[in-house]
Amino acid sequence: MVEIIDETNKWPDLEVLESVLNRYLFEQSIEQDVTIILCDDPFIQSLNLEHRGLDEPTDVLSYPMHEPDDVSMPMIAHLGDVFISIDTAADQAKEHKLSVLQEVLTLAAHGLTHLRGFDHPTEEAWHPFHEAQNRILKLHGDL
Repeated sequence: MVEIIDETNKWPDLEVLESVLNRYLFEQSIEQDVTIILCDDPFIQSLNLEHRGLDEPTDVLSYPMHEPDDVSMPMIAHLGDVFISIDTAADQAKEHKLSVLQEVLTLAAHGLTHLRGFDHPTEEAWHPFHEAQNRILKLHGDL
């Protein structure tokens, strides 16, 4: 199940966002809960500086509750948290010719893919991210 926290108190489509993300989790057989936190650029910039040493805003940050490669750790009910800057999402939506909702869904899919243990150090490694992003946009279009 997805819990969405809107730290900006500005997001108008929480129900749609939650519905699409829950459908995606169900389809992918992800049984753990996920928290999506919608924030602004200053907030995500502070996280980016604290955790990655980069003093700049970013679009999405993922924080898994456990490392998927570590089989010695038991599975827990909460997969992790995904922070999305709606400021950066709005800017990127224009560049990508998407609605802000579509961009936020794309970023959520990206963050969820990281929570599932994937990373993208090479062009080939981007494949699961592109699949997830395309699938989530299709689910949104099916509503």
